[in-house]
Amino acid sequence: ANLLAVQILNKFVGESERAIRETFRKARAAAPTIIFFDEIDALASSRSDSDGTGSHEGVLTSLLNEMDGVQELLGVTVVAATNRPDILDSALMRPGRLDRILYVGPPDRQGREEIMKIRTGKMAVDPQLNVGEIADLTEGCSGAEMAALCQDAALLTMQRDMAAPFVSREDFLTAARNVRRQITPEMIEYFESWQKRSGLRSA
Repeated sequence: ANLLAVQILNKFVGESERAIRETFRKARAAAPTIIFFDEIDALASSRSDSDGTGSHEGVLTSLLNEMDGVQELLGVTVVAATNRPDILDSALMRPGRLDRILYVGPPDRQGREEIMKIRTGKMAVDPQLNVGEIADLTEGCSGAEMAALCQDAALLTMQRDMAAPFVSREDFLTAARNVRRQITPEMIEYFESWQKRSGLRSA
């Protein structure tokens, strides 16, 4: 199951907790399975930072109970992702829960080149296109930004010539030079510093 954590949250009392229990029930029934929580911080931020209404604690408690409760998670692996590891509740990080933590930074040059190969493999592209050249121009870009770059290049070609047989090299270069990076150097420095303080491994 692939779950966006914020979608589990419900304004009605008890509905979020019920959604968590149902997710784990289905996972146990279909084991071996993987439950992936994206943006886990929406469900499991520190209780000291909660709004004090009790609803947040109820959701977190339900999640913790399912992870190490009466019914053992045989054949069920729980994976989660977050951009805010600093606000996760410490109870979630205890042994037997989310106790193996990896830092996944933005793709390096080789990673960006591989992403370009995958994305352009589904497109009609200029035979002269060198994906390594694009990788060199996109240091600091995320995988999503690399994918958006390919779409932008295709749009540039279409705007110039709707009958173009392929997306030109020049349009890829233009898109690469104009890509808006959402990951700032300050963000990278923060995550790398947090990684060192926490003793985490890199993926």
